[in-house]
Amino acid sequence: MTSPGPIVDLDTGTAIARPAAVDAAGFLPGGPLPLVLELPFTVVARGAGALVPLHEALRRSGRHPRDTMLLLSGPCGAAERPVLQVTLDGLDNLGYLLGFGGAGLESVPLDMVAEVSPYLLALSPEVVARVPRDHRAVAVARAVVELARGIGAHVLAPGIAEQAQLAAVRGWGVRLAHGPLLAPGRDGRVRVPLPAPAEAAGMGAQLGPRVQELVMPAVTLPAEAKAEEVVAAFGDEPSITSVILVDEYQRPQGSLDRGRFLLSIAARYGHALHATKPARRLADPPRTVPKSTPAVAAMRAAGQDSARVYDDLVVTDELNRCMGIVRVSDLIRQVTAANG
Repeated sequence: MTSPGPIVDLDTGTAIARPAAVDAAGFLPGGPLPLVLELPFTVVARGAGALVPLHEALRRSGRHPRDTMLLLSGPCGAAERPVLQVTLDGLDNLGYLLGFGGAGLESVPLDMVAEVSPYLLALSPEVVARVPRDHRAVAVARAVVELARGIGAHVLAPGIAEQAQLAAVRGWGVRLAHGPLLAPGRDGRVRVPLPAPAEAAGMGAQLGPRVQELVMPAVTLPAEAKAEEVVAAFGDEPSITSVILVDEYQRPQGSLDRGRFLLSIAARYGHALHATKPARRLADPPRTVPKSTPAVAAMRAAGQDSARVYDDLVVTDELNRCMGIVRVSDLIRQVTAANG
């Protein structure tokens, strides 16, 4: 997937991931943001052995599957489905986030999309390019959004180039997008155009009361990471609000809030005292919520510790692995919208 910029959360204006590819030397880009890699179905259909180069590229680049989303693309035939299902189950067990690209155009059976229950459905760029002038494209896009809502997946709108396209996808409740209109400025920051008042008034009703709809990829580091590594992560991307320390199984071990951590480092002698020491010395216990937690219950959990009321919550799966984070500001908007 090519893109002029990162994938952006339209609600908060933050860059949450970036499209990438394995380079000629077999490495992936550095930086703290999670990566989105295109993976053709033709490769997946060849079985687990065909994916060894992918795993090796992650290992050589010091990245983990949980920080990587695989965007599956291309047509998928009925004869390939048994192998595909086994291979996709294996990728899921390794911790990769799975998504389907070309939604609304490429021929991925809808029942397969529902069975896999992907993290993300990416609309076809061709469909987005025809929005909002072509009512048929609008109907297709809205159908994809409704399917995603039913299975608890995010929707990505690629190639946003015009204000009218941005207003349309926002009106459907789409939160993730990329394209020329959302490309970073010269200072590296993303500036998302504000919705018009009428548009903003209709956005809240689109959101359902489920935490899984609000999960954003987490920036994670190994539990033994040094404080200077966390400083580098926060310094590379100003929109990062937290860094989650995880063990070898991606289970959260500590949470580093941006404000408190950088304040400790910036204090007198702070860098000298902490930079080369384990970051875990400055971490708080992670505030975890299972992925099935209702938004209102998650917001109540956030309010139990007044000193950390706005800290990001860590969303975990059935094996207590870190799936991502939920920002308290998102929970507040979710619950407020649901209560009308």
